[in-house]
Amino acid sequence: MNYRHSFHAGNSADVVKHSLLIALVRSLQQKPGALTLIDTHAGCGLYDLGGEEAGRTGEAMQGVLRAFSDPNPLLNDYRAAVQAVNAGAEPRLYPGSPQILAQLLRPQDVLILNEKHPEDARALRKVMRGTSAAVHERDAYELWLAMVPPRTARGVVVVDPPYEQPDERARVTASLAAAHRKWAHGVTVIWYPLKDRAMHQRWKGQLRRLGIPKFLCIEHWLYDADQPGIYNGAGLYIVNQPYAFTQALPALLEALRATLAPEGHRGEITTDWLGD
Repeated sequence: MNYRHSFHAGNSADVVKHSLLIALVRSLQQKPGALTLIDTHAGCGLYDLGGEEAGRTGEAMQGVLRAFSDPNPLLNDYRAAVQAVNAGAEPRLYPGSPQILAQLLRPQDVLILNEKHPEDARALRKVMRGTSAAVHERDAYELWLAMVPPRTARGVVVVDPPYEQPDERARVTASLAAAHRKWAHGVTVIWYPLKDRAMHQRWKGQLRRLGIPKFLCIEHWLYDADQPGIYNGAGLYIVNQPYAFTQALPALLEALRATLAPEGHRGEITTDWLGD
């Protein structure tokens, strides 16, 4: 499945991913100690919702534009992050995870970005100019293992692959196992698209067998029944999520489900613990 982000910027998956990422980082920032934020598949950093690629799919109509038309205050932080890169009331640009993470930085925090695709890496450096972010152009999985544990005591690794290669899930699984051995208390967020439940149940079983404690799986299914061969939603694996984040999660997930449910469908956001 090709998930080059420029085609899908601002879709429902982005709304869920970025809403939860903001809530996660903010919950960690309740303690004053420095955080290192690492994005292994950073992309371009900023996307034109009116551009050819995003316009070809039109997915922002069912994502960020729905979030902007919903007054639910639980989405205020997400809307503010998008509004920060826009001049008008309606978003024309969409911030990727690098931009959103940069907005969350405190003076003591560190941001490390990586994008292997040369064209996207050049765009990312341009977008992040003027921030404190370090931008790398390396293999994402090599960088992930090289950067953990970070110099700060705490940190978050965000892993958001395009899932273009058939072995992508196997590389994620192997890298997560190796990273956890090096940095057992580190927070990790792994994004993935959903196509059919059976395939993802098999992958969840493989991840469960890693024996990682505090391992949460969140899945957002757009439709009330699987739609074969098309994008059905997206999920996040989160390792070592803080207590404050977990406590606030049910209300935020319900707000996201209600906002993003396609016409004629209720949609579903499920949580599942893969470890103790």
